[in-house]
Amino acid sequence: MGYSIIFCVLAACAMYGAGRYLYLIMNNRPLIGDRVLRPFEKFMMKMMGSRGANMGWKQYFFALFGMNMMLGLIGFILIMILSHNLMNPGQALNTIVSFITNTNLQHYAGETGLTLMTQMLVIITMMFVSSASGIAVGFAFIRALTGSEMGNFYADLIRILTRFLLPLSIFIGLLLVWQGVPQTIASQIHVTTITGQTQTLNVGPVAALEAIKHLGTNGGGYFGASSAMPFENPTIITNIINMIAMTLVPGGLLVAFGMKAYDRKKDRKHTSESTPLLVVSALFFFICLAIIILSETKGNPIFSQLGLENIGNLEGKELRFGVIQSSLFSTVSSAFTTGSVNAMHDSLTPMGGFVPLFLMMLNVVFGGSGVGFMNLIMYVLLTVFICGLMIGRTPEYLGKKIESNEMKRVAMVIIIHPLLILGFSAIALMVVGNLSGTHHSFTQVLYEFTSSAANNGSGFEGLVDNTTFWNLSTGVVMMIARYATMYLQLNVAGLLLRKQSMAQSSGTLRTNTGIFTIALVVIIVLISALTFFPALILGPISEALMLGL
Repeated sequence: MGYSIIFCVLAACAMYGAGRYLYLIMNNRPLIGDRVLRPFEKFMMKMMGSRGANMGWKQYFFALFGMNMMLGLIGFILIMILSHNLMNPGQALNTIVSFITNTNLQHYAGETGLTLMTQMLVIITMMFVSSASGIAVGFAFIRALTGSEMGNFYADLIRILTRFLLPLSIFIGLLLVWQGVPQTIASQIHVTTITGQTQTLNVGPVAALEAIKHLGTNGGGYFGASSAMPFENPTIITNIINMIAMTLVPGGLLVAFGMKAYDRKKDRKHTSESTPLLVVSALFFFICLAIIILSETKGNPIFSQLGLENIGNLEGKELRFGVIQSSLFSTVSSAFTTGSVNAMHDSLTPMGGFVPLFLMMLNVVFGGSGVGFMNLIMYVLLTVFICGLMIGRTPEYLGKKIESNEMKRVAMVIIIHPLLILGFSAIALMVVGNLSGTHHSFTQVLYEFTSSAANNGSGFEGLVDNTTFWNLSTGVVMMIARYATMYLQLNVAGLLLRKQSMAQSSGTLRTNTGIFTIALVVIIVLISALTFFPALILGPISEALMLGL
């Protein structure tokens, strides 16, 4: 438990520091390196054909969507050319959709499914672009909420890459190399083992991929075993570095939002607007962390019934991390929608597997690059609207009145997530069946689409998922979950931006109080958690009851 406490303290400090830095980048404040980087950024803007003018919400979205699709097409062609028939077209399409949407669902093993050039030119590049795109949308959303122009997508993208993702990735990569993570342009090395035998090992630019994989909340892995592979995550130090890296962008954006909202407030005596968001996210995080640690520590009760010593559930876990560190990593990876794993989720106890599944279903506990923050704001607006109607006060948020137009789009955003998960799970069960017919096999299907819809990318890995059905169905889910949601969220921000700000009065519903925080938790539980409860009963909950957990 001491390890978990140390991580939480370090992560809180890191998120605050990252938030302050993202705030400076978002507001184009002077930064170290401006003399060198500004001319380069201007040159890149000219190359993209943009003058840096402010964009409306539609312009911003279609600039993002157009660039992502163009790079996705180039990436698909490169995969087909460079992979030397290691991938079929369906698998290649699923892969490029997965990485451009910041999901990184992998229906392949990286060390055998891709070549070194593909990993470098396509996978790592897409990790940077998809993460920067998500952060840029988060920036535009925050600006619009706080009454500023949305900005320019291309300017935001370049600035995020040059000022945040690239320098931090280099720093994190060097730390990983220090701990023994390979970083080489050689694809294989030949070594002599202690028994005198010659063995060939797959290597490559692993540290570079690992750095942006976690910093950009991408997930996936250079190797099929992801962060359970010693070359990706060799020590306790790299384990904690990777987890802290996952928290920087999602937690930092919440802090940056609070600072931006604080700037516009005339009454500065009250708590930051981001405090309820941080409290709600932290509350769900710690509850889920306690559940998975207790469940994995308790292990399988059948061992005790057989008279065997129960030392916890070590199946599918690396002994160098053990139960606690593996449980913490799984919770962090799911809450911050990174999808990286240092233990096999399919080998978790039923209630242990319930935790990452539940966090992805909520999709508001910190979340990924940009999108997690926006998902949480959707629930904030819903809570404001419901509470305002219940107590007879005008529903408004940050001085902007919340009306039917905004609420229709908020409702659509909230509905899309369960519709994709439950709808496609039902289709899969009709097409491929319930595999072995068990509660666990049902959970495997449910987890695959939950991971796809939440831009997470982890898997229970019990499915034979490299088939036409799984490649195309999860690809469709990833595209809709990413871009349809972004479109509607930017639309909401655009509608609020056009409205006149209202002065605070005695009738204003304050959204930075303890009462509002409790209301937000209740709304999330009632709307999101209960939506998935029947499916969870059919899966992990029933499996846990059958085992007597």
